[in-house]
Amino acid sequence: MEGTKPVNKKLAAALSGGAVLVLALSACSGDEGNEELDAWAKKICNTATAPNAKIAAADAAINKVATDSEPEELQKVDSKSFGDLADGFKERATHLQDAGAPPGVDDGATKQQDAVKKLNAVSTAYADLKKQVDALNTKDQAKFASGLNELSDGMKDVVTLRKNAVAALKQLEEGDAKESLVKQESCKKAAASASATDS
Repeated sequence: MEGTKPVNKKLAAALSGGAVLVLALSACSGDEGNEELDAWAKKICNTATAPNAKIAAADAAINKVATDSEPEELQKVDSKSFGDLADGFKERATHLQDAGAPPGVDDGATKQQDAVKKLNAVSTAYADLKKQVDALNTKDQAKFASGLNELSDGMKDVVTLRKNAVAALKQLEEGDAKESLVKQESCKKAAASASATDS
């Protein structure tokens, strides 16, 4: 499958442009806190771990298979991975919607809804990619390579959507919200597991 290898690598490169979506935690800090905001942060952190793990595993599977695989195997792995990515981002959006706006945070509701909207947009984009990869012709190498090339071009838009979602989460997690988030054990674990996956 020499003809598809460069395209596979192009697809992997496009995918790796979107970092694993984890809460934007950096330095830990301690203060007396805000009970309502801490409760909100706990909801966010506790529900982020599973979908983040699903997203990270799907990214890893796509990058692994994209180096050297037969069309049928590539289609199978990409289809499952795109489906998992769509589900993972949808779960993040749903959990964030359910958690509500961070209490006492300026423009908290606006930032929350913006993040939910952008997470849902990423989910929809991955669902579309799954449909596209499912429709690829694995019996004809030339057609498969051509379809894969179109798919990798479409990945650029998805990477942009992912970056927008991460940026929206960072906006939501600024200031007092971040103070509460960094104290949550589940957020610390999520950030640590993501770092391990990225390395």
